[in-house]
Amino acid sequence: MQAPLLTTERLSIEPVSLDHWEEHAAMWGNPELTAFIGGGKPRPRDESWRRFIGAPGLWHLLGYGYWSFLDKETGVYLGTGGLANFERGVAELEGYPEAGWAFAPSAWNKGYATEAMQVILSWADAHLDVKEIRCIIDHANKASIRVAEKLGFTYLCDNEDVLGPVQVYRREAVKETKERFNI
Repeated sequence: MQAPLLTTERLSIEPVSLDHWEEHAAMWGNPELTAFIGGGKPRPRDESWRRFIGAPGLWHLLGYGYWSFLDKETGVYLGTGGLANFERGVAELEGYPEAGWAFAPSAWNKGYATEAMQVILSWADAHLDVKEIRCIIDHANKASIRVAEKLGFTYLCDNEDVLGPVQVYRREAVKETKERFNI
């Protein structure tokens, strides 16, 4: 299975492709982006590549995964996100899709994360047979906590991720969205 194309008023939410690789690598090499993600260190190019090529694999194995977020008007790469199972060893994530999002600093504070993840979560509610979706956020990442709350996530607990302390959030599935996707 490949990621479906989703759109919002401002975004094209597309399957990950090699066309997005250079911008993806540059984004993950930026210390501003990784301040609250991945242990606070920019990702080396080889690590970014392994994670990048893993995105299509999520779709084939799980029926959900990550997308690339592009500016609908210009085609500029803004970030990545979606749903995953990263086998982090966090008990509260086991058995649940994990939501995640990351945007290049030039795309921050514009509402893109909420906009992208709203349509992704609506897609998940319509297509996945799961009772809830969870996410983890660094306790100091106030912007992502605000996004999660806008998306309907609520605080579940604190935990120690392999990269350090995180907060676990949960969001119950909303099954009334099936008609939006003609199911």
